[in-house]
Amino acid sequence: MFSISSLLACVLGALGLGLSWRYVGRVFFTPLRTLRGPRNPNLFYGHARQVCRPGHTTITSKWMQEYGNKVLTRWLFSTPCLWTADPQVIRHVLQSYNYVKPWEMRISAARVVGDSVLVAEGLCNPAFGQAQIRELAHIFVQKSVELRDVWTDEIAAQGGRARINILEGLKKMTLDVIGLAGFDYHLEALNSRGKPNELNEAFSQIFSSTPPLSIYRIVVSIAPFLDFFPDERARKVQEANVAMRRIGLQLIHDKKAAILRELGNKDGSIDKKDLPGRDLLTLLIKANMATDLPENQRLSDEEVLARVFFLVAGHETTSTAAAWCLFALTQNPDVQRKLREELLAVPTEFPTMDELAALPYLDWVVRETLRLHAPVTWTLRSAGVDDVIPVSEPYVDRYVIMSILSVHHSKAIWGEDALEFKPERWEHPPETISEIPSVWGHMLTFSAGPHACIGYRLSLAELRALMFILVRAFEFELAVKPDDVTAVGMFTQRPAVRSEAAKGAQMPLIIRPYVRT
Repeated sequence: MFSISSLLACVLGALGLGLSWRYVGRVFFTPLRTLRGPRNPNLFYGHARQVCRPGHTTITSKWMQEYGNKVLTRWLFSTPCLWTADPQVIRHVLQSYNYVKPWEMRISAARVVGDSVLVAEGLCNPAFGQAQIRELAHIFVQKSVELRDVWTDEIAAQGGRARINILEGLKKMTLDVIGLAGFDYHLEALNSRGKPNELNEAFSQIFSSTPPLSIYRIVVSIAPFLDFFPDERARKVQEANVAMRRIGLQLIHDKKAAILRELGNKDGSIDKKDLPGRDLLTLLIKANMATDLPENQRLSDEEVLARVFFLVAGHETTSTAAAWCLFALTQNPDVQRKLREELLAVPTEFPTMDELAALPYLDWVVRETLRLHAPVTWTLRSAGVDDVIPVSEPYVDRYVIMSILSVHHSKAIWGEDALEFKPERWEHPPETISEIPSVWGHMLTFSAGPHACIGYRLSLAELRALMFILVRAFEFELAVKPDDVTAVGMFTQRPAVRSEAAKGAQMPLIIRPYVRT
């Protein structure tokens, strides 16, 4: 007669055997096994460590050259994964609601950014339209001018020219923009005076350097309750998340009260015609309080907070793009000169968004930067339901990694000069780029489909404002050898210097004032 313990052992053993067989089946008998790909370097990490360490863009480019645009790679625990730069595959995945970021990645990200990343996944945001961003243009210009003035002071202090890590200033500027444009809050990252700003410190802690990928960090990210001995960074991130949520919910409470006072409506009834506003949090709250909004479309305070804080993560990619743009200008002096000539021809120092958008060469420079130096280099999706990807030979599995940079660097799409920084290509772009699914510019920089970047208009307007103010004011020169510049980050390519790896992400430039002759 079986005892309860024996029966339980048999059940657990059978379950473990079933899971093991399923895992072995997926690893060794995957339908993707007919694809070519690099050797699996590690049973636990697969190729994840290779594509998450400095210089990963070179590795993945070699894969595409050697194995074609559909490659068999291994994700964590040797899980088979389709690594692709095939526009047809990418279009199918990105334009479908059936493919989402894998749950383990969202949980891991939520531990850093907070639960907003779980709430905001795939949400559409009506506050990020063209009209709303146009109302915020003055903030982008104002903060760009403040950054210009900070660098002017540094140059004066160093005797007329200065070596400056531009990434640091750009990150502070974009964070200040998010504070004002996102929720009308002065983070004072650029000009901090007196008592440290609590929310600024929280954001700075959240977006500090990412620790190396390890099995331990993977496990505790998925199951935080197993982190019995959290390190200093984990404790600070948790404290920062608590501060972000507390201050954010207080901001929502205060804004609700201010909106009601502004409208003089004691009963809280608001019509859509009463929805003027500037910062995105106010717009969301007013829209959410409208009495003619269907109940099933109304958001909780947590969901409102999620949408705005989800935007905060975008300040990193915007500052990264701006840093790569200035780097590209140092490597192409003729482009820097030609761009400056166009910008100096504008009679105002404080342009509107429409005036910035009307500058063709500025637009080409921004587009070429976001093509050649896309801040996000690849993105991972997981099939939520059974699906067959429409290629010449269908493949069925769980994960798809889309190589953004490989698509942007493809000579088959962009021509033999695909690896050159050439803004003029946008005057008559190749017809082949129409194959690329996109929310903007026939590029994957802001993704596409239902999960496209909701803040792409804000990022573009901010980039244009930064380049307008900075290139008019300064001449830029690279402070290190070009081949010493590399990229660091997991999904992103933040600039760094190989010979100064201990300093982390940076972009050192020599900056001097531009003097009109």
